[in-house]
Amino acid sequence: LYEGLYLAGRARREADRIIGYNASLALGMAAGKKNHSLGRVQTPVLALISRRYLESRDFTAVPYYRLELSVLKEGKELVFTCPEKYTRREEAAATRNQIAASRVATVIQAERKGTVEEPPLLHDLASLQKEANLRTGLTAGQTASILQRLYEGGYISYPRTSCRHIREDMLEKMPALLSLLKDNPRLARHAEALEGKALSTHATDDGKVSGHHAIIITESVPGKLPLDEQIIYWMIAGRMLEAFSDACTGEEVNVCLECGGIRFEAGYRRTVHAGWKSVYGEAGKEEDTVFPAWEPDEMLPVTDISVRSVETSPEPLFTEASLLSEMENRGLGTSSTRAGVIELLIARRYVERRGCDLLPTPKGLEVYETVKDKLIATPDMTARWEKDLQEIERGNLDADVFIRRVEEYARQIVEELSNIRFEHPEPPRYRCPKCGMETLTLHRKVARCSDPDCAFLLFRMFNARELTDEEMLCLLEGRGTDFLSFVSKKGRPYEASLKMDENYKIEMTFRDNPAEG
Repeated sequence: LYEGLYLAGRARREADRIIGYNASLALGMAAGKKNHSLGRVQTPVLALISRRYLESRDFTAVPYYRLELSVLKEGKELVFTCPEKYTRREEAAATRNQIAASRVATVIQAERKGTVEEPPLLHDLASLQKEANLRTGLTAGQTASILQRLYEGGYISYPRTSCRHIREDMLEKMPALLSLLKDNPRLARHAEALEGKALSTHATDDGKVSGHHAIIITESVPGKLPLDEQIIYWMIAGRMLEAFSDACTGEEVNVCLECGGIRFEAGYRRTVHAGWKSVYGEAGKEEDTVFPAWEPDEMLPVTDISVRSVETSPEPLFTEASLLSEMENRGLGTSSTRAGVIELLIARRYVERRGCDLLPTPKGLEVYETVKDKLIATPDMTARWEKDLQEIERGNLDADVFIRRVEEYARQIVEELSNIRFEHPEPPRYRCPKCGMETLTLHRKVARCSDPDCAFLLFRMFNARELTDEEMLCLLEGRGTDFLSFVSKKGRPYEASLKMDENYKIEMTFRDNPAEG
C-alpha cells in the first residue's frame, strides 16, 4: 500500500515538473515574456474559471412568462404554477384571458410519499474546505492551514484525507468522543441525545478506508483557540454529531389542479422527524408551513390568475466552494492539492478574488484565449492521468510507463505552443495621484509612476492581504474600497475599508472594532 502511494506521489511530482516546465518555457518563448506559467492542473482550472466568466459576461437574458393560479384552501391562499413556459407575454396573457372567468379549480392529482435523508458523511479535506468557504468565507488554503495547526496540536485526526468514512471497529470509540461535546453550549443537547443510543453506521465502511480515515476530533480537548480554529474544530465536531444521528424523515405531496383546461402544479413538504438536521437547525428551513390534506376531484375557489415574468440567468461565477466541487467532479487534482492550485493561480495573477467569486484577471484571460483550444487546457487528459496515478497506487500500472506517456504528451503540447504568435499591446496607464500625469502602471506587486521625478509607488500587499486591480484603482482614485476581509497577527478575522490620504498613506475604517494584534 505505502509503496504504491510513494510511487504515485513521485510520478505526480515528475509529471507536474515535466508539463509545467516545458509548457511554461514554450509559452514564454512564444510570448516573449518570462512570467507566463502553465501547468498540468492549473491550466485546465484557469480554463474553467475563464470560460464561466466569459459566458456570464456575454450572457443575454431571455424573458419568458408563466401563468400562476391562486386558490383558497382551508382559509389560506396557495399559489400554483402552469408548467408551460411562454416566450411572448401576449401568448401568456391570451391564455390567462381564456380562463379568467373560471371560478373554481379541480384537484386532478395528489401524490403523497415519505422521504428519508440519510445523515451526511464525515468530512474529508475537500468537503470541509467547501463548507468552510460557504459558511464563513475562508479560502481553501486558509482552511487547510487551520486544519494543519489543529492536527499538530493533537485535536483532530490526519486532515489531508480524501476519505469520508471510518473503519467499522472505530464505531465503538465514537460515544466517548461525542460525549466530549457536552461542554459546548451549542452542541451539548445533541451530544446528550445520542448517549446510550445505537449510532448510525452510515459513515462506517471498511471498504472505503484504504489509507487515512475521515477527519474526526481526538480525545485531546482544546482549551482557548483562535477564532478561526474554533470555527473549524466545531464544524468537524458538529459533522460527527450529524453523521452518527438518525436519518431525517419527512413527507412530500405533489398536487395538480385543472382550471379552464389548463394544468397547474405545486409541491409541499414537511419534516416528520428531524434526526441529523436538528444539530444545526436545518430541518424546516425549506419546508412549507402549510401542509393541507388533498382529495381527488376537490373543488377550490380561484382568487387570482396572473402572468409572471421570468428571465433566464447564466451559470453563477465560480466561488471557491463550487470550483472545488467542479475540480472534484472532473478529476482535476486531489483533495490535498486543489487548494494549492487555486492559490497558485491567484499568486501568479491569473485569477483574483472579488467578494466570494473567482474571476480571471486580464493576464489570465490572455493566457486562456491563447491556449483554450490546446491540449494543455483540456481537463479530460488531466483527469485521465489522475486515474492512472490511482492505478499506480494500487500496483496496477508501472510508474515508468506513465512517465513515458507524460513525456510524449509534453512533446505534443510544446509543438502546439511553439506555433503561437502573441500580440503585445501596451499595458494601460492611469492617472498618478501624486504628479497628476497618465504615467502610472499596475504591476504584479506594485503600482508605479514611470516619471522618475515623481517616483510614486504603492505596494499591493497590505496587512498580509494582496489587493486586486479594482481595489488598487479605488485607492489611486481617492475612493474608499468596500469592506475587505483581513486576519490579525493573532489569527482574528476582521473587516476594514481602505482609503489613501493626502500623504499617500492608507487609512483603515473598521466595520466593527479594530482587531487586536
